[in-house]
Order: sequence, then C-alpha cells, then structure tokens
Amino acid sequence: MSNTLITYSLFAIVLLFALIFDLGLINKKGKKVSVQMAVWQTILWVSLSLAFGIWVWFENGHELAIEYYSAYLMEWSLSVDNIFVFILIFAAFDIGEKHYGRVLMVGILMAIVLRILFIFAGISLVSRFHWILYMFGAFLVYTGFQMFFSKEDREFKPDENRMYRFLKKYFPVSDGMDAEGNFFIRESGKRKLSRLGVVVTILAGTDVVFAMDSIPAVLAISQHKLVVYTSNIFAVLGLRSLFFLLQGAVNRFAYLQQGVSVILVFIGLKMLAELLHLHIPTYISLLVIVCCIGISIGISMLVAGRDKQS
Repeated sequence: MSNTLITYSLFAIVLLFALIFDLGLINKKGKKVSVQMAVWQTILWVSLSLAFGIWVWFENGHELAIEYYSAYLMEWSLSVDNIFVFILIFAAFDIGEKHYGRVLMVGILMAIVLRILFIFAGISLVSRFHWILYMFGAFLVYTGFQMFFSKEDREFKPDENRMYRFLKKYFPVSDGMDAEGNFFIRESGKRKLSRLGVVVTILAGTDVVFAMDSIPAVLAISQHKLVVYTSNIFAVLGLRSLFFLLQGAVNRFAYLQQGVSVILVFIGLKMLAELLHLHIPTYISLLVIVCCIGISIGISMLVAGRDKQS
C-alpha cells in the first residue's frame, strides 16, 4: 500500500469518527449550541487538521505538507468570510438559534458533496488543459481587487437571491416552520420545503458560489488530489463551530475581507507568474497567507476596540 493510499485511509477513518462524535453525539435536534461547546468543537477540528498535516509530512514529505497547510489556511480564511453571509441568511429567514446547529450540519454536508464534484472537475480540466490555470489566475486577481474595494452588504434579501427564486419557481416552497424542525412540511395535502429546508438549500448553494473562488485558489497552491480534497473538507467541516464562535463578533473582523482579497490577488499573480517561468515556492505562499490573515484580524480587533472605547 502506497503512502498516499495510507494517508487517504487515515483521513477517512479520522473523518468518520470525528463526524460521529461531533455531529451525532454532541449536537441533537432542537438543541442550542453554546459558546463553550463551539470552542471545544473548533479545537477538535483545528487540532485534527493540524495533526493531519504532521502525518502528511512524515508519510509524504515536507513539500506536500507545506502545500496542505497553505491550502488549509487559505480555505479556512475564505470559510470565515462565508460565516458572515450565513449569519445574514439566518436573520433574513428568522430562524431560531435552536435550529442553527442542525441546519448548518446538513447544509455543510451537502456543500461538501458539491465541492468534491467541483474539485474533481477542476483537477480533470487542469490535467488536460494546463492553460486553464492562467485563466484561474486572472479570475482570482480580478475577484481579489473587486473584493478589496467592495463594501460588505449587511443585509440578505431573499427575493433578490437567485437560489431562492429558483426554489420558488421549480419546487413547492412554504414560508411555514415545522414545530419539530423538519425540512419538509405538509400544507393543503402537499409536501413542501419548510423554511428550514429552504435555508439548508441556500446555505449549500451559497457555499458553491464561494467555491468558485476557493477551488481555483487551492489549485494554484497544489494540484495534488490529496491536498486539494483534504484541505477543503477540513476547512468546510470546521465552519459550523466557527459560526457559533463568530456570530456575535461580526464587527470585530471588519477587515478580514481585505486580508482575504490580498491572498486571492497574490495567489492569482503566482499562477500568472508561471507564464514568465517564475516559480514562487510554496512556503512563500504559506507565509503570505499567514501574514495576511494575522494582520487583517489584528487591524480589525484594534479598530473594534477603539470604536468600543469611543
């Protein structure tokens, strides 16, 4: 059995037991997730992610491990940006906090399946048509600049959301809530998507939209399937616990968007640099990602602290 296959097997086993523990035992239907529980869940997922990188280092070499850590940190930073959108979605549909855990669980698991399909398609395209990487690079530079100067929308309007309009047009949708928190509800003898079911679908669709940025970015760091799949899955599975940690601190990360945008521009330029036969080492990417995340969070906390005192 090759080292890569052993690593895949370990990843599958760890993921299975972590999901059973995190999703099956800790969170129950209709149970509100406390901040303390969210802290322990976040520690669980971050620890597993970092420990897996150490295993990759010993089994597959330091270069692949550095690629993994770079990809994971980048996906993590992009995932944090997702959380702020999730908060707006819950507020727009007036979802009670006791339903947050279960809705996020199902929505994120759906998003993982869709991301796996996206990753498979992306890797297949790049392996056949290498020049697509340069298109990805130009797209990331454009997206990064656009994100840096755009103002965050602090309101989610369902009627303007394409996913919501699609659901209302092609599926029976209800504005009602099931008393037991089910995703389907019966109205006038018809089975319809409940408000929770609608939110779950929108969350999964929203994550796919974010994947349009994150997957080209991770392919710029590595085209190794092990790195791309595991970094994405670990980052996305950690989303739920991060949500409960950050839902009350949205304003404390006001400049994270700018940090993420700089990362996207750098990764895009790194891809385009190959046209000039310039190779930027992966450890440089890791340093840039860590610095951008750290500086943007630091500035955000500093500004938030000053605003609170004034």
